[in-house]
Amino acid sequence: MQGTPVYAVGLDAGSNYTRFAIGVLEHSKLRVIGIGQAESQGWVKGRIADQRAASDAILRAVREAEATAQVTVESAVAGMGGPTVRGANSRAAIEVGRKREIEQRDVSRVIDHASRVQLHEDRMLLQACLQDFVVDDHPGHRDPRGMIASRIEANMHLVTSSVQEHDCLVTAMNLAHLAAEETVYEGVAACYAGILPDERREGIALLDIGAHSSELAVYYGDSLQLASSIPICGDHFTKDIARGLYTTYEDAVRLKEQYGCAALGLTGDNSLVEVPSPEDRGAREAPRRLLNQILEARAEELFRFVRRELQRVGMDQALMGGIVLAGGGARLSGMCDMAEKVLNCQARNGLALGICDWPEEIDNPVWTTAAGLMMYSAKLKAREAAQQRAVGFLGRMLR
Repeated sequence: MQGTPVYAVGLDAGSNYTRFAIGVLEHSKLRVIGIGQAESQGWVKGRIADQRAASDAILRAVREAEATAQVTVESAVAGMGGPTVRGANSRAAIEVGRKREIEQRDVSRVIDHASRVQLHEDRMLLQACLQDFVVDDHPGHRDPRGMIASRIEANMHLVTSSVQEHDCLVTAMNLAHLAAEETVYEGVAACYAGILPDERREGIALLDIGAHSSELAVYYGDSLQLASSIPICGDHFTKDIARGLYTTYEDAVRLKEQYGCAALGLTGDNSLVEVPSPEDRGAREAPRRLLNQILEARAEELFRFVRRELQRVGMDQALMGGIVLAGGGARLSGMCDMAEKVLNCQARNGLALGICDWPEEIDNPVWTTAAGLMMYSAKLKAREAAQQRAVGFLGRMLR
């Protein structure tokens, strides 16, 4: 007899678009059954300014996904990003007394100590990511249980966010009749979908380039080494075009999407583009090289910021797996070329991996974060189901 279906749900609430994905767990595999997208409202510079408007966009995306999936969902894993999200390393140690075998309670205690840090009043812990353990001054252990030692240390990377921004997102979800299963850093969520576990061991970075925020996550040896917000996003590219070609923001978006390229060397010398003029003065022509020169300068600045962040944690020469680009900004032609030029490593676009029946029409970097949030939800549900089975078995043994 079949049990109740287990649904995994991810919400990527962005400042331009809100995306919603519903999947179902079947025989340890995740299959997508519904997706929804709505134009976002109520956002200003990557932050929610109008909760009701943001909630309406979430509700439209939810209803579209539910109609496709033919199910009703009540909760979702939501992504958090923007300039208020920051990452920092933390370290804690405990003495276990005489030399003895390290147990699970020792591991749990030292992780709890490393996760407890003093935060400012408007800061909260979003995620605590384990890096490794140091056992009696011997570093680099992923699982110290069973080892003989008298002292154990834990290295963690803590991702924090603004309490106010977090509460705004959760409230907008609640207004759309959704409960928040968990909130996850968007960069980490995109890694779940766009990077295979084996690739993380070699050293790899993911840059999620959104409309009003860019999120960077860096992995090495299975652990998160850096979570950081980059102060350059897709909106900067568009505004540069609008200023440089004396056109409106909307026309700049169209020019960027249709003719833009972040690598000037890929542009023909004699190519022209039609640029609409404001105030109904008629269209004019401009060299396509000028358009792409503007985009190349901004793209180079973006990846120079990324390189400085990598240098801060000693990872600028350690990305054997390269860098993966996600988000709407990754669709700009030439971005991978510019990333390889500035960072001196291979680059590729991040697409959702390991999800059954993922629609071909959304197989692009824009949906990577939503897919990762759905996969994170599936991980939580699978862990919860395993715990329930263990408790049920113990209950039967003790009857």
